[in-house]
Amino acid sequence: MIDGRQRTIIKVFRKYSHSLGPEALQFLEEILDRHGIQDEDVEFSIETIAREYNKQDDAVMKVSLDILRRVYDSLQDQGADDAKSELLDPDSHLYVIDAFEMPPWNWSHERGTFERSAVPPTIAGTAESRINAIRNRLFVIRQSILRNEHFCPSTIPSRDREHLVTLKSSKQLLGRAGERFLLLGMLVHNNEGSLCLEDADGNVVLDLSKLDGPGEGLYTEGCIALVEGEYTKDGTLEVIAIGQPPCEDRETARSIYGHIDFLGKGSTTLLEDNQYARRVREELSDVYFFFLSDVWLDNPGTFVGLQKMFDNCIENNFIPRVIVMCGNFTSRSIAQGSARDIQRYHENFDALAQLIASYPQITRITHFVFVPGPLDLTSNATLPRRPILSSFTSQLKAKIPRVHLTTNPCRLKFFAQEIVVFREDTMARMLRNTVEVKPNVSGEDLRRYLVQTLLDQSHLTPLTSQVQPVSFDFDHSLRLYPLPTAVVLADRYEKYKLTYSGCHVFNPGGFVGSSSTFSTYCPAEGSSEEG
Repeated sequence: MIDGRQRTIIKVFRKYSHSLGPEALQFLEEILDRHGIQDEDVEFSIETIAREYNKQDDAVMKVSLDILRRVYDSLQDQGADDAKSELLDPDSHLYVIDAFEMPPWNWSHERGTFERSAVPPTIAGTAESRINAIRNRLFVIRQSILRNEHFCPSTIPSRDREHLVTLKSSKQLLGRAGERFLLLGMLVHNNEGSLCLEDADGNVVLDLSKLDGPGEGLYTEGCIALVEGEYTKDGTLEVIAIGQPPCEDRETARSIYGHIDFLGKGSTTLLEDNQYARRVREELSDVYFFFLSDVWLDNPGTFVGLQKMFDNCIENNFIPRVIVMCGNFTSRSIAQGSARDIQRYHENFDALAQLIASYPQITRITHFVFVPGPLDLTSNATLPRRPILSSFTSQLKAKIPRVHLTTNPCRLKFFAQEIVVFREDTMARMLRNTVEVKPNVSGEDLRRYLVQTLLDQSHLTPLTSQVQPVSFDFDHSLRLYPLPTAVVLADRYEKYKLTYSGCHVFNPGGFVGSSSTFSTYCPAEGSSEEG
């Protein structure tokens, strides 16, 4: 009779397409007993071993006891080396990652994993770029759904198999009127204006007349949805339920794809991530990041607020490691402005550089990151957006030693943590393009729906290209998979913070004028507070 621990061990190795013989299973149980692993920690411990086994060049489908022993000894040695390691240096593990520098990893349906693109991405893209970007979005979500416990059948016979849900394709509907189906696809409108669900094999028109209400979240044209309904003789799907795809937490995704360097700064194992996380909590509890949004440099109150913030840092000896300033850096669009407007824009950045440089105690330590907003002057208008034009920021580069003029969005990698920074009026844009949402949703529920939707969609802009133009060759830079540690949704909407599926999401609010609102993020705690 298989007990609960054995069931967990088998399940974890099966996820990596490996089967266990009795000797290997017994060896793994002995490891758990030797280290006193509690039942709630079994899955995490076995996950570490299974992932390392899977990386071995000579690993075979039926787990080899000799290779398993070698993996265990190697993990033991890593633990010993970690005990002897030196103090952590924050600067050597801090990276500001430009969206255009992220390596393009695409989902390979044939190989069932991510594959690095052999063709360098370009702004113009190719005829296939849009198709590949949409397919990537669909297949990335689909592969994580098929691992979900409600969709993934166990190899061990059990009554749970009766409650499994099976995904079908649109082509499987033909000739099966009167039957009920569950489909995964993108919500789009066809040429006749009817709402459809489109997947890799085709599309089907949706009839929402009998839908009481959708599940939680914001359903926009361009988002991926799970739709359940009955196929009719008219060739439509009479929808009875619609929901967001389930979100896969960061730890699960990293346990499978930890060997893939999504950010281009070197991959780390899940074991290394956990070791870093522990040491950051113990050794770097005094490290903080500041996040500001809508730093209007054409408003005199902004400079007063910045000066007050810098003075408080000096007086309280509370100097942040990173200060991220997000646009807009102007209160109104100057893309079509006069020469005088452009000159003032330039002068305002010069004044900002002079103000920051007058605090040498801060500039010696702090990294300053500048992220453009929708109204700022960059070389492109699509996402991801290029950095602010260098002709306006020459003084920032000249006077601030640790300055990073980066893209929108961008990412911060700090040890094992990944922080996505995105400046866009996301809430307003999503609400303007919603096709379905629960009635009378507002306030806290609305904020939760927005966060849930973006993380469930594994994408910062689950919208059509007509609503939000995107450079399709760089669509991977908008992807939220694996789930980041934190996401900064800098937005004109009111400030908020919440954690969903282990990912901390917050809007720092506008620093506009004299309000001087911003957020502080503590990597050791993985949470934010109002500054």
